[in-house]
Amino acid sequence: MIDPGELNRRLVLEAPVETPDGAGGVARSYTAVTTLWAAVRPAGAAGNIVAAASGATVTHRILIRARSELTTRHRLRDGTRIFRIVALRERDGTRRLTEIAAEERID
Repeated sequence: MIDPGELNRRLVLEAPVETPDGAGGVARSYTAVTTLWAAVRPAGAAGNIVAAASGATVTHRILIRARSELTTRHRLRDGTRIFRIVALRERDGTRRLTEIAAEERID
């Protein structure tokens, strides 16, 4: 069980929206679905180079109240920070809490 006071961060849940790009592919954008309370805890970091730019990928464990529609296609936003959902798991067997493994890119 978790103390409700631990869910102390407001995150925006965003869902992908894909539109045809006219060349046979799609352009992906995101739209806000809802705002939810979460506990965000850093889990680790790794420096790397992406597209010739150095930076870091920070991993987080994010805990929220369970949501049946949540998938790894969604993402979470905290202002300008974006958390890409990597994996989801039920926290305690009660189907009340979901633990999210997420990545944040810092350039």
